[in-house]
Amino acid sequence: MQSLEALTREASALATGPSTSLAKIPVVVVGAPDGGAAEREVARQLQICNGCRYCEGFCAVFPAMTRRLEFGTADVHFLANLCHNCGACLHACQYASPHEFAIDVPRAMARVRARTYAEYAWPRPLGRLYERNGLVLSMALALGLALFLALAAAMQQGLWGPHGGGNFYRIFPHNLLVSMFAPVFVFVVFALGMGVARFWRDVTPVTSGAPVSAPAAAEATHDALRLRYLDGGHGAGCNEADDRFTLARRRFHHLTFYGFMLCFAATSLGTVYHYALGQVAPYDLPSLPKLLGAVGGLMLCAGTAGLAWLRLRRNPAHVAAEQKPMDMGFIALLFLTSATGLLLWWTRGTHALPLMLCLHLGAVMALFVTLPYGKFAHGVFRVASLLRHAVERRQPSPIGALGD
Repeated sequence: MQSLEALTREASALATGPSTSLAKIPVVVVGAPDGGAAEREVARQLQICNGCRYCEGFCAVFPAMTRRLEFGTADVHFLANLCHNCGACLHACQYASPHEFAIDVPRAMARVRARTYAEYAWPRPLGRLYERNGLVLSMALALGLALFLALAAAMQQGLWGPHGGGNFYRIFPHNLLVSMFAPVFVFVVFALGMGVARFWRDVTPVTSGAPVSAPAAAEATHDALRLRYLDGGHGAGCNEADDRFTLARRRFHHLTFYGFMLCFAATSLGTVYHYALGQVAPYDLPSLPKLLGAVGGLMLCAGTAGLAWLRLRRNPAHVAAEQKPMDMGFIALLFLTSATGLLLWWTRGTHALPLMLCLHLGAVMALFVTLPYGKFAHGVFRVASLLRHAVERRQPSPIGALGD
């Protein structure tokens, strides 16, 4: 068993340059453009953290880290997706730059997380394309689809003018919309399922291999829904632009997530109204679909605007610069979807209805198409990691007392 002094000597050697110690870290990513350098850097930093353990109570990452002496590819992918990027460990670290160890766990983890979204994407080439050009691709896809729909509407009855008392099904029939969106929805569910299944298959053996129990599932669900690990480990919140703690990111995430879920519930309930109850859209207040959609849309607008503001102000040491296009692309599409949905409601009785409908449908379609390849995937992989962590922590430590 390595002593703290031995771990520190090895960490110093790793920090100052190549050595034979680097070969002991079994991290090789086949097909990665840099040969897995991002994963190796996380492994290097976590070996140093394992010798220090000052941040052991901050979040789920560090207790999980202490159950390991070496960090292979699957271990690194698991821990990177378990990390919520709160920044607390960096601001507390005595080995951060300008120290020669140059520890920056949040940024190193962020680089690996971005890698996992692309590597586990199905099909993989689409994930890599979105990783490099997320914002441009998102906006171009939304505008392109909106333009296509606008041309179709213009050929039928024009883009400006009264259309059936605000009934948008007279512009695009219900069955046509179902035929457009149903295949995309099925593809999204399948693609996300394929990606998370591969991720689960890889990380399960390195997280004890034990099956999921009811208590573990309940714990992971609780932690995911509350965003427990965005409290900085002490309840005061994350470090964003500086050393001050703030709960802003946790609150904006809650607004975004629950706003999205309310909008999804409104759509699902509208489907029930249409097929089971024979009540055809559009719906008005105080109908439940309209109420859920309006509240969800407002929450989604506020949450995504707040997240974009925080992302632009975030301390550069917390994030991977190459991940910004993916982050901003997803946030922009969510905001555009919710904002155009609210504007569609507002303009329903005006001549602007056809144009606004095309913009909204284009944004929704673009959001759906990119869900498996953008930042939405981080929620799926993070829940999977929280679940494996809840399972693993209920098992005896594989390295005995040193991991307790």
